[in-house]
Amino acid sequence: MGLFLLPSNNNATFLFILLFFILLLQDTNILPSSAAVSRSNVYIVHMGKKQHADPERLTELHYETLKSVIGREESSDSMVYSYKHGFSGFAARLTKTQAKMISELPNVVRVMPNNFYKMQTTRSWDYLRLPLQSFNSLQYRAKMGGSAIIGLLDSGIWPESKAFSDEGMGPIPSRWRGVCESGKHFDAAKSCNRKLIGARYFIKGLQAEYGGPLNASVFQDYLSPRDASGHGTHTSTIAAGSFISNASYKGLGAGTVRGGAPMAHLAMYKVCWNMYDGGLCAAADLLKAMDEAIHDGVDILSLSIASDLPLYSDVDMRNGITLGAFHAVAHGISVICSAGNEGPNGQTVQSPAPWITTVAASSTDRSFPTPITLGNNWTTLGHGMFTGNDTGFVNLVYPEESEELQSPRYCNSLSPDDRWVRGNVVFCFVFDYHYYAVQDAALNVREAGALGIIVARNPNTAPIEPCQNNFPCVQINHETGMQMLYYIRSTRRPRVKIGPSSTHTGRPVPTRIAEFSSRGPSSVAPAILKPDIAAPGVNILAAVAPDDGSSQDTVFAFYSGTSMAAPHVSGIVALLKSLHPNWSPAALKSAIITTAWTTDPSGEPIFVEGEPMKQADPFDFGGGIVNPNRAADPGLIYDMNSSDYVQYLCGMGYSKSGISLLTEHPVCCPTKRPSMLDINLPSITIPSLEKSTIIVRTVTNVGPVNSKYKAVVESPMGITIAVQPDTLYFNSTVKAVTFSIGVNSSHHVSTGYLFGSLTWHDGEHSVRSPISVRTQITESYS
Repeated sequence: MGLFLLPSNNNATFLFILLFFILLLQDTNILPSSAAVSRSNVYIVHMGKKQHADPERLTELHYETLKSVIGREESSDSMVYSYKHGFSGFAARLTKTQAKMISELPNVVRVMPNNFYKMQTTRSWDYLRLPLQSFNSLQYRAKMGGSAIIGLLDSGIWPESKAFSDEGMGPIPSRWRGVCESGKHFDAAKSCNRKLIGARYFIKGLQAEYGGPLNASVFQDYLSPRDASGHGTHTSTIAAGSFISNASYKGLGAGTVRGGAPMAHLAMYKVCWNMYDGGLCAAADLLKAMDEAIHDGVDILSLSIASDLPLYSDVDMRNGITLGAFHAVAHGISVICSAGNEGPNGQTVQSPAPWITTVAASSTDRSFPTPITLGNNWTTLGHGMFTGNDTGFVNLVYPEESEELQSPRYCNSLSPDDRWVRGNVVFCFVFDYHYYAVQDAALNVREAGALGIIVARNPNTAPIEPCQNNFPCVQINHETGMQMLYYIRSTRRPRVKIGPSSTHTGRPVPTRIAEFSSRGPSSVAPAILKPDIAAPGVNILAAVAPDDGSSQDTVFAFYSGTSMAAPHVSGIVALLKSLHPNWSPAALKSAIITTAWTTDPSGEPIFVEGEPMKQADPFDFGGGIVNPNRAADPGLIYDMNSSDYVQYLCGMGYSKSGISLLTEHPVCCPTKRPSMLDINLPSITIPSLEKSTIIVRTVTNVGPVNSKYKAVVESPMGITIAVQPDTLYFNSTVKAVTFSIGVNSSHHVSTGYLFGSLTWHDGEHSVRSPISVRTQITESYS
């Protein structure tokens, strides 16, 4: 179903909404009303574990059970499904009386009425409370971001994907000055439209570095804006992809794929090339692309790109992202960057400059449970993306070195010479975190002739990906792994069966900050809280480039990384920019940070993957999980402009020449270095507090004209915080108020970072600033 831009006049808007509701009712993919759901006469009959390994015999048993209640003739018409792989049972059309009669049969565990589930947005936008059917959400209030232009610096784009259809879109904004550039397998006249309004590629910096042209056939890339790796197509879909119904990866994660701002316009600046492991993006090309984007008229720049550690300083010319971002923000363009995938260690966060919005990665409330049944009929659920038929019961083996159990071998060390692996499912442990641990182990055992693999690792909520050729690969946690190992070691002939994965959304699936997500504090500027915010970045389904490079159909894949988290925020910023076109990048960033969820959207605590697992703090997720609907109406904002950023640069102690090189005009820092603590950020980070200090902030009212806000402080342990004044008043003449925060430590020893918050309440808005304080007592050597 096509969606159209909402007209500006009220009558047209009303007609649009009326037409939209009529189309919703006609669309076969839309769920029936709650009244219709309550009249459903389909029931699910759960019969517990499978009584037979033979699927046909199970089906016969299900029919016999149904016939015993409703009769032979009616049973064929009443049977809807026979469940015979994950568990034994069936779904059938029954009256309430018949359902009750079946529930009383001795071989029936329970009978459940049929429930209707919404087709999910695969799943992140529904998780962030931007449901497709809600006319009160930010997406509809902002007209799907139709006035915004998002520029992405990435690996290119696959223009034939339905994610970049311009059906129902409005005209290209008149301010757009960009171009669509032809190249290898990329015809600008056919590839660009009202959705993909610009596409260019930048490689001269990379070629100059390597002293020659890119060998496109060796590195399997295109000298054009076309995407070879799929990364740029994936991030573009997340940020502003058009609606694609009935999307899934081989049936997993089924639903409607859409971007955060599905009516926003896209411009792709290809700066990353499919060279070596993970691709290469030259700083020179990045800077040129950002420079062109500023000229072209983009509103947001989204970069899912990170550099190696340790980082360059803000004024170092090799820091292409920070430099280019400074100029973009000075022109009113929000710059959104991924935090990096170097977690779980601290001081690994990328893009530390205060003018950049840096995004960490969280999971969502979706999982892919995969049933594992041992030969003793014990069944557990692992996590995987296996979409084939169940393996049937086969031998389960563990790579022991000897009868004495002295030295177990790891799956990664197996080779085709390990003939004992052939025809079996292999079980092994992984004791150190590695993103591709399951896939690497699966590749080895598959080459050795195994039929599948089960990997025990912590955390078992780590990102999962399908293994090559749909090879059965499942991960479980260490505790379950120990139970499985005991079964193997205590059984003469251990057996196992792996079933196909399914999709589960909602409780009890928890939200976690991903272990790979880079953490604060900032290694460059510890007084600047980084990351700023977190967004979904684990197992995100979106469009990608097809593997064969020839398909014109839309192909979907699950990717994980802070690369996926950043475009979520980019899409949200596009919505906010459409709603508040005059807000500065700092205002938009402040709105996102101060309104974020510090629990998951359903109120449950957020933990951080790692060893050991702990509750998330500001160095893991900044302000919290991005809350789009609240960010649209933050109440107060902490605004900044170029002069504030120069204050930051002076506070960092950079030379006048270095700062002038960045700002492109002469800068003279004050004799007394400005305090880094007084940068007007929506967060407070004090990396070295010995006794007491006073910091200053200014808030601007963007809510009701006549407003009164009261301060509520959650002090870190052993830290006293006093706010003056503790009540802020705004009216038609007073739109901005400055306040001071006195911070005092009662600790007599140096501590690690302790966390709290300052929240301004007016009865409707809650404007929360995270606080991080570390007490450091100077030791005396006298």
